[in-house]
Amino acid sequence: MAWNVFKFCTALRALGSIMIVFVFGIIGVTYYSMVVAHYGPSLFLGGFETFSAVLVLFLFHFVLVMIIWSYSSVVLTDPGGVPPNWKPPRDEEKGDTDPLVSSGHGSPEVGHLGVPGDSPDRGIPFCRKCNQFRPPRAHHCSVCKRCILKMDHHCVWVVNCVGALNYKYFLLFLFYTFLGTTLVSISLLRVFMEFFGDGEIEETPGSLAATFITFVLNIAFALSVLGFLIMHITLVGANTTTIEAYEKKTTSKWRYDLGWKKNFEQVFGTDKWYWFIPAYSEDDLRRMPSLQGFEYPTRPDWEPPQQQHERV
Repeated sequence: MAWNVFKFCTALRALGSIMIVFVFGIIGVTYYSMVVAHYGPSLFLGGFETFSAVLVLFLFHFVLVMIIWSYSSVVLTDPGGVPPNWKPPRDEEKGDTDPLVSSGHGSPEVGHLGVPGDSPDRGIPFCRKCNQFRPPRAHHCSVCKRCILKMDHHCVWVVNCVGALNYKYFLLFLFYTFLGTTLVSISLLRVFMEFFGDGEIEETPGSLAATFITFVLNIAFALSVLGFLIMHITLVGANTTTIEAYEKKTTSKWRYDLGWKKNFEQVFGTDKWYWFIPAYSEDDLRRMPSLQGFEYPTRPDWEPPQQQHERV
């Protein structure tokens, strides 16, 4: 019997905003160890010590600002919910639903005219829990109690869903967290090694304990975040989400896979100046419907499953 990991999402509701406090608690301990206990005092030693302290503190504060900016954006940005009573757009000439939302996406109980119980040949996604239609790639979140546009997963660390409108911010949070934790781990490695050496350490017990905890936590997070970062880079390259990757399983062709470059742009936009900050340019928001979460271009050689069966 296969395990469905998504049915356990309701357990995340109990954690609430405790995780946000925990995240900022880790940031606070790390800041104390890096700035107050070690590299801040090194600014006044002169010579190479001062130079290295300035360099480390500059990099640390830059990455820290980007971590907090990205994290706050993920937490505070609505991932994109399906508007109440949303219905698929219709082709005015044909009087039918847009093929983008009518091909191979729906429940067998929803037909080509958008009426539950109609012909199952051209389904339209319909959420029984919300009792309404939903756009392509949208999924119902058991924690948020609503359908989320291009839902990836509900993240306990950000106490929010990760969807169409904040997925980029989540990826940047992972990226800068990995950079930051790696920088802290390398910067405190010398102190950590001295802790197990025979020499005397000129530190108070409090600062020494904070440094030890900071090093262990940051190296652990660096390794774990690296795994998530690699996984999501792979998902972006294939233009899929965590849920879609789970659902499609062995599907050989994915209808939204347009090639690595276009797949990347559908998440990060086309403006290179905005790739590494949690924001989009006005031009990208205006020109790219995929950033809004309702419309997604498909690969030219893709055919709905029923057409593939008929052709064979």
